[in-house]
Amino acid sequence: MLIDLLFKYGFDAANVEAVAFGNGLINHTWKVTAGNQKYILQRVNDSVFKNPEWIADNITLIGKHLDEHSPDYYFVKPVAAIDGETLLKNENGYFRLFPFVEGSHSITTVETPEQAYEAARKFGEFTRRLEGLSLERLHITLPSFHDLSLRYAHFTEALKKGNDERIKESSQIIKQLKESSGLVNEYEKIVSGGILKRRVTHHDTKISNVLFDKNDKALCVIDLDTVMPGYFVSDLGDMFRTYLCPVNEEESNIELISVRDNYYEAIVTGYLVEMGGLLSETERSYFFYAGAFMIYMQALRFLTDYINNDIYYGAKYEKHNLVRATNQAFLLGQLQAKEKLLKASV
Repeated sequence: MLIDLLFKYGFDAANVEAVAFGNGLINHTWKVTAGNQKYILQRVNDSVFKNPEWIADNITLIGKHLDEHSPDYYFVKPVAAIDGETLLKNENGYFRLFPFVEGSHSITTVETPEQAYEAARKFGEFTRRLEGLSLERLHITLPSFHDLSLRYAHFTEALKKGNDERIKESSQIIKQLKESSGLVNEYEKIVSGGILKRRVTHHDTKISNVLFDKNDKALCVIDLDTVMPGYFVSDLGDMFRTYLCPVNEEESNIELISVRDNYYEAIVTGYLVEMGGLLSETERSYFFYAGAFMIYMQALRFLTDYINNDIYYGAKYEKHNLVRATNQAFLLGQLQAKEKLLKASV
């Protein structure tokens, strides 16, 4: 299958090798070696991304903008096939090829404040460099991806129609999430009132979407499938959600879940290095909200899925999504308990 596809890039079958690479959950990835050259081949998950062509269009648009306005920016462009196309389709799906960034590595868990700073700086630079790109020209590759109002509506609907036994079992978390619904009201003010500026936003700022060099300095941002118009709280909030805690959302022992103050400060500092000149004072006042917004939304999504019998995320074991929801709800509480302290750090 892959050899036939690689022919379209002009590779010689006798001199090319493809092996599974990485641990991404959405797209399938292979590392391709062709002589002295290395590449990353990905199959786009068209069950998640219904219009893979839109992703390709967005990446092309972003590349052209950066070529024109920021030629010094390190942007990993897709490789064109012999026919000039950067997205290929066959009976097995949609594929694209990227050059492999030599000397780079990715990180799955943030281990130092310096790593958090570097990643935040790089995601901030990504948005800053794309200031001025017409948002109307970008496709919405995942509609309503960070729409908190919609996620809360799904949650309340699940409470009416979902698994009664699971609803009773989750009563304490349900109570906590209902008590924090002011976050939804604040989100609706943002959307309806134009409080925050819409910008080119990555929307998936986990640490593994940054490539680092051997000295742990950030080289570039990758995985642009979710790049769409959005608010900075999505990017900053996802960094808070995934960098602040020493354990990830799969951890079942809540005693290990905490908010690391110095990581919060590192994220804020790194992001402001690049975005400080663009953010208004009003936007700066939403830094803390960004973290609560994203953690709360993920808690809602996990609990909604649990109540709906795991129809979206699935479950690797009994109560898997309840564990995840409990994890995120506890992290939200830990963050809210430090609101005064963390706001002061900004």
